[in-house]
Amino acid sequence: MIRVEDLSVRYGAATALDGVSLSVAPGEKVALIGANGAGKSTLLNALSGMVPTAAGTIRLDGRLAHVPEGRQLFADLTVDDNLRLGAFRVRERNPAWIYEFLPELGRLRGQKAGSLSGGQQQMVAIGRGLMAQPDILAIDEMSLGLAPIIVQQLAERLSELNAQRGLTLLLVEQSARVALSLCDRAYVLETGRIVTQGSAAQLTDSPFVVAAYLGSPVQGAL
Repeated sequence: MIRVEDLSVRYGAATALDGVSLSVAPGEKVALIGANGAGKSTLLNALSGMVPTAAGTIRLDGRLAHVPEGRQLFADLTVDDNLRLGAFRVRERNPAWIYEFLPELGRLRGQKAGSLSGGQQQMVAIGRGLMAQPDILAIDEMSLGLAPIIVQQLAERLSELNAQRGLTLLLVEQSARVALSLCDRAYVLETGRIVTQGSAAQLTDSPFVVAAYLGSPVQGAL
């Protein structure tokens, strides 16, 4: 559903992505991991058409919804209004199924988004993306600033959607442990280039990935 070939993105004289190629098949769960500043968010922004490309090609087969880093909700609007805004390009704008999928949001639907906890805001951001009825859901830094138990709950819900509806997932994560626990495959991005790729099992056992991104497991981490 996603095919990127030799993609380059530049900000002035700085190269953010340099000849990146990757693919995501229908129904796959794929992660893009790397340190802060590696170019992960730039790649998602390029897929969404938010930044211009300097070279290469992007092919998307299906509707992509982008859940941005930092949630970027409308803080003064209610949960319900934030969700409905995600559906502004589709005919079905009733968020009832989101409240079934994420029951906690049903109890919060009348509250302003800015008054919610970080985990609740991330649920709203994911729900807003799902309201666009996407074939592909791309999430930028889902685990950022969240407690491990909240991350685990979100990961379980997304896995359910993948299994039940065939939703394709592209997860951009600085936390390799989160990404590899949720996804089937992963690409590792460093300074704008893909340096390795493989199945989650292969990368979890890779000495390079262990040394650079995993280290010793943290108590209670996903």
